[in-house]
Amino acid sequence: MRRDLLPLPALLLVSACVTGPADGSGKIQTSSQAKRESVQGAVSAPLRDVNLLQTKIPPVLLEAMADPYKRPQPATCAGITEAVVPLNNALGADLDEPAVDEDDLMSQGKGAALGAVAGLASDVIPFRGWVRKLTGAERHDSLVQAAITAGGVRRAYLKGLGESRGCKPPATPSHVLTGSPVISQDRKPRYPVR
Repeated sequence: MRRDLLPLPALLLVSACVTGPADGSGKIQTSSQAKRESVQGAVSAPLRDVNLLQTKIPPVLLEAMADPYKRPQPATCAGITEAVVPLNNALGADLDEPAVDEDDLMSQGKGAALGAVAGLASDVIPFRGWVRKLTGAERHDSLVQAAITAGGVRRAYLKGLGESRGCKPPATPSHVLTGSPVISQDRKPRYPVR
């Protein structure tokens, strides 16, 4: 029975080199996203739990964490575009852009299956929650999430500046999503506004 478990550590060590998405893009991922993207990400879940494998935070997001409202230099349409493009590469598509990946039943099933594999791989670690806390994995995941949030705030701020200057996308929101429902302001709020 123990011979069956020998390939698992070897597979985990091979997967330890991967810190980005399996598709090769520069988009940052949380631990839960990495676990559901590929078999390698799912099998490497225990390494993330003991903080041996961490998501690398792109420098553009670290800068956004330092000051999300820093004015771009130069504060021109070209300068704003130069600041927005690296954020798009690190964060993926913004809310004003159509999603690139298909959200069909097959991809949902794949994510669920890989999540189950990640759960089985993580079950190897007893007291997983405490291990994540003691090794700093939980703190690093919080830092990754804070970087993603700061990057989103920075991108929104830059696009607002671009719109006030009359720039064209990507330095300003596109305002048109194909296939998205129109949201009406005429609807009554669900809860009373105080």
